[in-house]
This record gives sequence, C-alpha cells and structure tokens, in this order.
Amino acid sequence: MGFVFKTVPHIVFETGAAARIGEIVAGRMTRPFLVTDRFLLDSGLVAPALDSLKAAGLTPTVFSEVAADPPAPIVRRAIEAARAAGADGVIGLGGGSSMDTAKIVAVLMNSDQHLEEIYGVGAVRGARAPLALAPTTAGTGSEVTDIAVITTEDDQKMGVVADQLFADVAVLDAALTLGLPRAATAATGIDAMVHAIEAYTTKLKKNPISDMLAREALSLLANNIVRACEAPDDLAAREAMLRGAMLAGQAFANAPVAAVHAMAYPIGALFHVPHGLSNALMLAPVLRFNLEAAAPLYAELGDVIGAEATGGFVERADAFIAKIAQICASTGVEQRLSQVGISHNDLPRMAEDVMKITRLLQNNPRELTYDDALRLYAEVL
Repeated sequence: MGFVFKTVPHIVFETGAAARIGEIVAGRMTRPFLVTDRFLLDSGLVAPALDSLKAAGLTPTVFSEVAADPPAPIVRRAIEAARAAGADGVIGLGGGSSMDTAKIVAVLMNSDQHLEEIYGVGAVRGARAPLALAPTTAGTGSEVTDIAVITTEDDQKMGVVADQLFADVAVLDAALTLGLPRAATAATGIDAMVHAIEAYTTKLKKNPISDMLAREALSLLANNIVRACEAPDDLAAREAMLRGAMLAGQAFANAPVAAVHAMAYPIGALFHVPHGLSNALMLAPVLRFNLEAAAPLYAELGDVIGAEATGGFVERADAFIAKIAQICASTGVEQRLSQVGISHNDLPRMAEDVMKITRLLQNNPRELTYDDALRLYAEVL
C-alpha cells in the first residue's frame, strides 16, 4: 500500500521551552508577529515568551484580538496588522484559534491572495513567512497540522488545507497548560481523542504511520484526561496530554477526520460553542452510527484503552464506545445539546450545514445523510 506522510520538520517538546522561544526562533525571524488572545496576554502567560524574544534581540509585535473559532474579520485584521508592523515571521501562542490565525497570517501577509481565495484544499499559492507555533492547550494539535479552520461572515466553518500551513517549528511546553480549568481541559482533551479515533477509522488516506500515532495518542489521552481534569497542576498528566494531542494532530493531518468533526462544526459556528466541546457532544452518537462499518477498528482501539470485552468485533466495539462515553462523563463535560442553548427548532439548519461539509464527510466510514444528521442531533438534544 502506497502512502504519503507529512509533518513539521522541527519539534521542541520541553517543559519550560516557551521561556527560551527567542533562542529557538532566532535566525528564522527578527521582527516576529506574536498572535495570541487577550486572556493569555493579561494573565501573564505570554510574558516569558515575550521576554525571551526581546532578550534574543528580536522586536516582537503582539496581536491579542484572537477570538474562538476565529472569525474571518479578525483574521483579516491580523493580516493587516502584521503588514503594518513590517513583520518577517509569525508566532502563534495559544489554543487552536490563535495557532490557526497565525497560520493564515503567515501565508497571506506577503501574498496578493485574499482569505476567501484560499478556502479548501491546496489553494494557497507561494511560500509563507517563517512560522512557529506553541500550544497552550492539549487539544487541537494545530501546531503539527496543515489545517486552519475559519468562521466566515455567514457562520460557516471553512477549512484551509495546504502544505504551507505546516509550521517551521512546534514548541510544546506543558508548563503553558498547567492550571487550565477543568472544562477547557476536558473539551480540548476529548477533541484530541476524536482526532485519534477518526484518523484511525478514516475511509481515505489511513496509513501505517498515522495508525501508529493514533493508537499511541489515544492511549496517552484516555489514560490521563481524568487525572488532568482532577489535578490541573499535575505536570506528568499535562505532559502526557500534550504529547497525545500532538501525536493525534500528526495522525489526522495525514489521515483526515470525518463525521464527528462535520457535525461539530455547525454547533461551534452557529452557537459559539468551543470546538472541543462541540466534538465531545457528538462523539458517542457518531461512534454508534459508524459501528456497523467500523466495528473491527473500534475493537482494536478498545484494546488500546483497556475496554474489557470478549467476543467478536461488535461486542468489543460496543465495549470501546461504552468506555469512551464513560471517560467523557468522568471529565464532567456537557453531554446534551440543550445544555449549550440548542433547541429542537435549530436542528434542521444544523443538519443542512453538515451536508455542506463534504471535505470531512467523504472520510467517514459510513455514509451520512441529512436524515441521519438530524437524528443524531436529536439523539443528544
């Protein structure tokens, strides 16, 4: 079986590495444009990185207007700010929204392309500016993917997929994730678990390397997420979660995600529910829906996470789904759409929007129709 596997060329996984990020990016850029959000800036979490950049003789400019599920107008504002600053490189420090925004800034700040021209797969032209990414959550894996997701003015989530979005360097510092609140730890951690599960069961581009990474990622995540939620300053648990999220990111960057993500997108775009929580809400129903097509693979993943079951593929796959549901419940994450402000009247619009996300639905092990999407939403209302 032939396959192609791509990832970032340079990964620094080291607790405390953010405090020497200037040393890490020196030689790649002299006027870095640091993309983050207001909370991280005000909390002081960005300060060691900024101090390090200045100590290395670099001249950083900070953009802290990033919002969740980055809206297109804010992304455009960031691009203009980078141009105005004369930046020659970009650093994304934050959650997936900050890193996705940084990716788009890096590919467009020196380009004549417009944001709406790069939506889709392989639409980015030319080279990008030097790019470094440092996550503050163990979730999206954006630091090692070639994907950015933007929310358009009409509340659609649009993906940008291109090799240029792979960073030059990913800096993974578990100290940046210490103390992350339980709700955010749970949602982002489950998001990473979804990446691993969907990469392992994707219909297209599944390969031996992505499989290996997905299994290891799911093992790390499933065995540490509850501990990370209950003991937010447990460094060992945080390191395991960050490593698992990175490995899951490498897996799904090459073996793409599917219906869980497709069904999560309208929840985030229309109701501004965090991406990880949107995935958490749809994980169990989509796993059950896919069971008839993916039972052998789910059975294998059940062995990875210690789901105790005997019998054939279906029995073992059932045990896997039950174990995943039990882990999610133990984190305390919301489990009903009504808990995030969604009503029965919203479901048809959401199901319609799901059907537009063919980039992801084509990867699902079982074909999903509008009626299926409507029923799955209703199942967890």
